[in-house]
Amino acid sequence: MTDMNLFDLFLKAGFLVKCVILILIFFSIVSWAIIMQRWRVLVSATRESVTFEDKFWSGIELSRLYQESLTRRDNLSGLERIFYSGFKEFARLHRANSRASSSVVKGASRAMRISMNREVEALETHVSFLGTIGSISPYVGLFGTVWGIMNAFVGLGGVKQATLQMIAPGIAEALIATTIGLFTAIPAVIGSNHLTLRVNKIAQRYDNFTEEFIAILHRQAFAGDSPK
Repeated sequence: MTDMNLFDLFLKAGFLVKCVILILIFFSIVSWAIIMQRWRVLVSATRESVTFEDKFWSGIELSRLYQESLTRRDNLSGLERIFYSGFKEFARLHRANSRASSSVVKGASRAMRISMNREVEALETHVSFLGTIGSISPYVGLFGTVWGIMNAFVGLGGVKQATLQMIAPGIAEALIATTIGLFTAIPAVIGSNHLTLRVNKIAQRYDNFTEEFIAILHRQAFAGDSPK
């Protein structure tokens, strides 16, 4: 047994334990794929938010910024999508009834909130599944271990005198399921927590921008100005 590696233990394991291990390996591959893909998406979303905020607060006219967004309306995301939705609704309502300032601002605010919720929902894609993998993997591994140990002891039912050499291989084969379960769960839990934190930070940035933009639209609407 001293020369036996994990691969040898896997080959000697029972059918059900092998299935459990393969499922856990699949979960591990999926979780790492989600972590890397979501990480790239969130880093990109943060970078795009900073870039758009710098442009928004640079003193550029809102109508000009809107026209630039309009030319790329099918490829917008993040803060620019929120801005586009809010300004578009504000301009439409303002043209329809410029005297109903309160309704104009409320309509623009509602459009921005809807857009923001959709953007945050897109950022959260698969993150909850990552948390699920982290939660269930140890139990899946434990199930494989318990089943393997049970079979190891059942196999000794007809033996008059059991020795450690007879029991140890079956227990070792079963314990790799728990090991792989933990190996799968720990990165998934860490990744889920970290990604959730980044999503929350980006969502807070979106919310802050929305409130600030609503305040700007509110001043314009009640000042009687057309969108600028």
